[in-house]
Amino acid sequence: MSDAESDEFGDEGSKLGEYEGDRNEAGERHGVGKALLVNGDMYQGQYETGKRHGQGTYHFQNGARYVGQYYENMKHGQGTFYYPDGSRYEGSWVEDLRQGHGVYTYPNGDTYDGEWLHHMRDGQGVYHYHETGSKYKGSWMNGKLESSGEYIHSSHRYKGNFVNNNPYGLGKYVFDIGCEQHGEYRHAEQDQAEGEWGELASTAVLNWIPKSVTGLTPDKDTSGGEQETALEEERAED
Repeated sequence: MSDAESDEFGDEGSKLGEYEGDRNEAGERHGVGKALLVNGDMYQGQYETGKRHGQGTYHFQNGARYVGQYYENMKHGQGTFYYPDGSRYEGSWVEDLRQGHGVYTYPNGDTYDGEWLHHMRDGQGVYHYHETGSKYKGSWMNGKLESSGEYIHSSHRYKGNFVNNNPYGLGKYVFDIGCEQHGEYRHAEQDQAEGEWGELASTAVLNWIPKSVTGLTPDKDTSGGEQETALEEERAED
């Protein structure tokens, strides 16, 4: 949600709403002030040459609220946004977008603590599932699980590669009882009912292909190195 398109800064002052605060010699809002916009929103904080700039608090008519830093009317720097659905983002902003490091708390209690780019989870981060206590730790791209990561559960965890939110390729399950199951996830095509135009529709299903069970080994990047070599050798023996 952006407050940059509010009615506070209208053409020729026709939609400026009410303002109480400091001004500069040119009559522009400059310093500390409070503005009540014609759309019902309210901003209280710092201005510079007529624009929200510095620390401030913006109340939206729908119940949302932003508390943090501004740069030329845009959320920029460190700030916290409270959304109407009860969710909350606390972290870095760049030109009105969540970008950099931040923590997002969702309405169901889940949290994501990690990197953001253009309003989406992107980079390294940890997602905690409130209901189950499980978490995912690893890489994200455009809001989806991508590249290396691991799902951590109460009694075991899965380490491997992810593509488009799903595990794919080499990986391993590590169990708290002291063993590991190595293998890989593959796509298996399954035929479905005849489609509207007479063709057979199909859908991709993920299959876990176990290869070996071993004792616990030092953690390594599952996308390469010794584990990949071992799994290639196992595959060749099948």
